[in-house]
Amino acid sequence: MTSYTIQGATGEWEVVIGLEVHAQVTSNAKLFSGASTAFGAEPNTQVSLVDAAMPGMLPVPNRECIRQAVRTGMAIEAQINKWSRFDRKNYFYADLPQGYQISQLYHPIVGEGQLVIEADEKAGIAQDKVIGIERIHVEQDAGKLMHDQHPTMSYVDLNRTGIALMEIVSKPDMTSPAEAGAYVRKLRSILRYVGSCDGNMEQGSMRADVNVSVRKVGSSELGTRTETKNVNSVRFVMAVIEQEARRQVDLIEDGGSVVQETRLYDPDRNETRSMRSKEDAHDYRYFPDPDLLPLELEDSFIEECRASLPELPDAKRQRYEKELGLTPYNARELTAEVETFGRFETLLSATAGQIGKPEVKVATQVANWALSVAPGVMKSLGDEADPANATAEAQAKILAMQDKGEISGGQAKEIYEHVLRTGGDPEAIADEKGLKQVSDTGAIEAAIDEIIAANADKVEEYCGGKDKLFGFFVGQTMKAMQGKANPAVVNQILKDKLG
Repeated sequence: MTSYTIQGATGEWEVVIGLEVHAQVTSNAKLFSGASTAFGAEPNTQVSLVDAAMPGMLPVPNRECIRQAVRTGMAIEAQINKWSRFDRKNYFYADLPQGYQISQLYHPIVGEGQLVIEADEKAGIAQDKVIGIERIHVEQDAGKLMHDQHPTMSYVDLNRTGIALMEIVSKPDMTSPAEAGAYVRKLRSILRYVGSCDGNMEQGSMRADVNVSVRKVGSSELGTRTETKNVNSVRFVMAVIEQEARRQVDLIEDGGSVVQETRLYDPDRNETRSMRSKEDAHDYRYFPDPDLLPLELEDSFIEECRASLPELPDAKRQRYEKELGLTPYNARELTAEVETFGRFETLLSATAGQIGKPEVKVATQVANWALSVAPGVMKSLGDEADPANATAEAQAKILAMQDKGEISGGQAKEIYEHVLRTGGDPEAIADEKGLKQVSDTGAIEAAIDEIIAANADKVEEYCGGKDKLFGFFVGQTMKAMQGKANPAVVNQILKDKLG
């Protein structure tokens, strides 16, 4: 049964989705020139003679860009093609000085692969699903036209011209906005683990072309698809699918037909609009680039790429569950982003050193702190918090004090607040602010004796079987001790005295 359908006047429709993700390759230089790829430079300051298509300038492939594409292919379990070729894709844009784009169509460097998106009931993904990836090809980016800088003219910035892109083309295996969103998030995570792309969609270093078609539920025939270009956030990818699928259903049911075309998404109006008719490959007059020899990868180069891969998200998540005993939810959240697992593993190592227990014994405590407590405190302080003060050593000390029973969970938060504001030592802060639990059995026992004596009727009810009153005595004791009594000690003494 289809999990996501669109209810039309003539029945239910399903959506078929394929994504072409353009990911900027992490490299200091462009694909075929030595010009810088740094973001944010003044317009037209990072343009070599090759990028500007000056006569006689020949492209030379950047080894690092090829290496990153191969590593990415390996990370999605794809076929690495030892022989690949660059083609010229001919079309005119004012920001494309050559009049063609150097790309790969017929012989890409990476063949078929796959990516698994995890089940997420809240998002409407009932079970894990394998999304096929058709290929990854390497190509050069075009420049940028700016239409809002002058009342009658458009400006051209060629800084992006020639930057290396990986175009990662999925198969049409996705059937809901949620699946497409999960696919983009997972792909972005893998790219950032590998280090082949920074995944910054706001800066344009990762963007998606969204291919959408609709068909009646149960039909095996694909409908006519449209392609919405350059969508730059996961939220917008999902919105494009919803809006475009609904538009197509309404169009068909009104007696019209979907035209294969390229469209743009307007986030302000939350709608897609036609940009141009969709071209076929022959319209671009593809042919092998005469200035570039085919790429032939040696076995040693491929093995070097494979050896450089880090532990990837799925493997890390499984290890966290099996070796550290974390819940599937915590393991998934901790491995979703490079920064998150980095902070977790650094803190886990520091905390295990402070507490002196094996990592597996403190992993759950550290995971809960890293995912919930610490971010919550940081958020509540806002600008008062200095992230530089959030060192692993400081947080490990707080967790160690909590593990020893010296401070409560609430006191741990208070101490961390002071650490974020001042950068002070957690143990010194606990002493100065009086933020330590009282474990002195004599003091706690004296307080309990007074409470029992003052509440003889409650004691009688409790002893008569009203067990819920135990919480009353705990509360009264904590109140008498100004919240500083060690709860474990309080509970034990109360049990001994109440029987």
